[in-house]
Amino acid sequence: MIDRFGEQMKVTRDMGIDLHLQGPDRAVAIAVDPALQALRPVLGTISNAPVSLIVATGEPRPGQDGDFAVQVHARLRNRLSQYAEFTGGGSIAGGHAGGMIAILQAAKSLREGSATFCLAGGVDTYLQTETLLWLDENEQLHSEGNIYGFCPGEAAGFCLMTTLRTARKYAIPPLLQLIGIEGAHEENRIRTETVVLGEGLGAAFRTLFEKAVTDPVDRIICDMNGERYRANEYGFATIRNPGRFKDAADFETPADCWGDVGAASGPLFVSLVTEAEARNYQTGRLSLIWASSENGIRAAALLGGMRRAA
Repeated sequence: MIDRFGEQMKVTRDMGIDLHLQGPDRAVAIAVDPALQALRPVLGTISNAPVSLIVATGEPRPGQDGDFAVQVHARLRNRLSQYAEFTGGGSIAGGHAGGMIAILQAAKSLREGSATFCLAGGVDTYLQTETLLWLDENEQLHSEGNIYGFCPGEAAGFCLMTTLRTARKYAIPPLLQLIGIEGAHEENRIRTETVVLGEGLGAAFRTLFEKAVTDPVDRIICDMNGERYRANEYGFATIRNPGRFKDAADFETPADCWGDVGAASGPLFVSLVTEAEARNYQTGRLSLIWASSENGIRAAALLGGMRRAA
């Protein structure tokens, strides 16, 4: 496709998915394998493991509106039903922070005892004709003529979550500890005439730190994608939370490598921390991940390695 500058649009496509597959079917095709990988600890070891499936997709937008999220949840659950017994759960059309909100809801269900295992995650794809045209019209596509845009991508990420008690009961070795997770809302949203001062993200950080731990954060992973709004928001949010970061300027932006993956961002950030812990190159005890949706939803979580937690 050609953008408004007459150049080919720069996207990051999942090369394993049929280019002509569109809509909810494309999202499900992207999500199946990551979901099965996350389910692996209970497959074949726990008979009829009860799992609550919580799936987030992008926000309603051209090329992905109506009951898109509901359809993705239903079709993915149907594809996975031969591997586990699904009870409860649901869908969230939550945008960039959606996958983290799915994790937040899963954590709440586990704390309340309404779920035994939760498969929480997100799947997103911008590779719809209507979506790409809409991004181009909104001046959000990255190009030589628009350096502050982003490269639209597609991906899925899932986390299998349970309590430490349940993990021990079924002899499942935990890979990571969710120390805390919080959500908030930003009134001064992107693509509006307002000026962002980091109030929503700052509130998510503040509540997270107040409820969780007092140690400074060692590692920061976020969904900044090249848009100036997100950088400004993060800058103000850190100013509102002094003393909470070892180095607030030392943060990682995976969108530089895999493009903007929307609702899949948060769960994929979890996978980065998990791999770092498993391969023993995690630099500190505490990791902060955060994401911001265009609709104003903000989410932040603190993660810790099980070896250090023990």
